Amino acid sequence: MKQRLEQQLKKIEQQEQRLLNKSSNHFIDSNITPFVNKIQEKIPDKLRSVLNATFYKGFQLVFEKGIPYIEKTYNKDKIAMDYDINNYAIDKECNRRHIIRMDKQSKQSGMVNSSFSALEGGLLGFLGIGLPDIPLFLSVMIKTINEIALSYGFDYNTEEEKVYILILINAAITKGDYQKNYDRELDQMAGKLDNGILVEVSLPSQMKITSDILSDTLLTAKFIQGIPLVGVVGGAVNYTILNKIVAYARIKYKKRYLLKKL
Repeated sequence: MKQRLEQQLKKIEQQEQRLLNKSSNHFIDSNITPFVNKIQEKIPDKLRSVLNATFYKGFQLVFEKGIPYIEKTYNKDKIAMDYDINNYAIDKECNRRHIIRMDKQSKQSGMVNSSFSALEGGLLGFLGIGLPDIPLFLSVMIKTINEIALSYGFDYNTEEEKVYILILINAAITKGDYQKNYDRELDQMAGKLDNGILVEVSLPSQMKITSDILSDTLLTAKFIQGIPLVGVVGGAVNYTILNKIVAYARIKYKKRYLLKKL
């Protein structure tokens, strides 16, 4: 059993390193990035502040009041039961088939929610609605991460796990040294959480940090999305961002699961 789990851990760590060391795209750096920078320079400071505040209020709404409503959009008990069955099978007879079954649930959740995010972002962008979709976008994001967490046996309702989720988002959408630093912070926090070590956290402070990072990442997209017709681009951006978070979350929660088993 241990050998099979170690093989799986090695594989997931290789995926993690490929993601963290992904080389930049020369075409994007040369052609797209300068264009994006010009747009950002023209975005009013007031809009920037409004966007930061909207993301923060969105996280407040989701974490303080939204989780019970989000949980109505998926079968929490079934996901937890599937995890228990797969985890029991792995304990009794660890083979690749049982681990694939566990992975399947997290993959399915990510695909469905990413598609919905693109649809709602594109529709609101077509209508010229840029800011009001942020709480909906965050709800889909947290819903997806919650389902992935459940797939690997992790509860997401404690304040510590909510902070873990926010740091996970930071690491998924940043680049370079910033991303690697957040990734290290995430691993250190996971190690403490999964070994019963007390972790001091401040959910409001972390929401502010993540709100600012998301705001900077999506600033141009939300600005464009506020322009009728042209705003359809915003839906594609929502899809891209959520896909990054989904891919990263699946790696980190599976890694946590394997390290706990070992």
